[in-house]
Amino acid sequence: MTVAPASYTKFITFMKNIKLIIEYDGTNYNGWQRQDGKPKLRTLQAEIEKAIKKITGAHSNLHASGRTDSGVHAKAQIANFHTKSNIDPYRLKHSINSALPKDISITDAQYADDDFHSRFCAKSKIYRYTILNRSPRSPFLDKFSLRIPYRLNLALMKKEAKVLLGKHDFKSFKASGIIEKNTTRTIRAIKINKDKNSIITIDIEADGFLHHMVRNIAGTLLEIARGKLPEGSMEKILGAKDRKAAGLTLPAKGLCLMEVKY
Repeated sequence: MTVAPASYTKFITFMKNIKLIIEYDGTNYNGWQRQDGKPKLRTLQAEIEKAIKKITGAHSNLHASGRTDSGVHAKAQIANFHTKSNIDPYRLKHSINSALPKDISITDAQYADDDFHSRFCAKSKIYRYTILNRSPRSPFLDKFSLRIPYRLNLALMKKEAKVLLGKHDFKSFKASGIIEKNTTRTIRAIKINKDKNSIITIDIEADGFLHHMVRNIAGTLLEIARGKLPEGSMEKILGAKDRKAAGLTLPAKGLCLMEVKY
């Protein structure tokens, strides 16, 4: 397991390291990261840190496996913090939940090794993009999916997605205007499925993700599936290393962090 920097582990000596699994609806938040100097912007990190302080009596910096964007959801975000509190993790979980808004929930809390860091130790993450492929809207899915009423070629989506497997330079799928020093990532798996309720899920597991990477990949696959881009486009787009060559950035509401592997 990858360990945190020495300066980090030195700091946490004599502190308990608490690992949290967090589920949230990101609709009403300006992303994960606390916005210092902008108290009016609600963020997930700030809300959870506020709840932790209310329970333990001290401020704790909450470290997440990744910073989800505004409007993005999580089924199992991993985060950790250090505390001198003697409250056991089971009680701590329920106590923090009692102080959180209803759209955030701590589903598990446990002691972690001193050198565990939710971001530095993560080996891969799985994100899911959800598409409701039908004409009628769904009151239950509207906040968590993108509705596409057009016929989509699912077989072609799966075929084109295979091009992305492995280690590549994903510069074509990074966010426009964002400087990334290293745009090489390894995609370990891509699974595309459609159920009987016309819900299409695109699950992507990788060792790391560029800003907007999943939403840009999903947008490109969608344009290929609709026939707006021809078969064979994914390989050309990947090789172009140019954001302008790829498809649309899909809305954040369809994206969810499903799992973090260690």
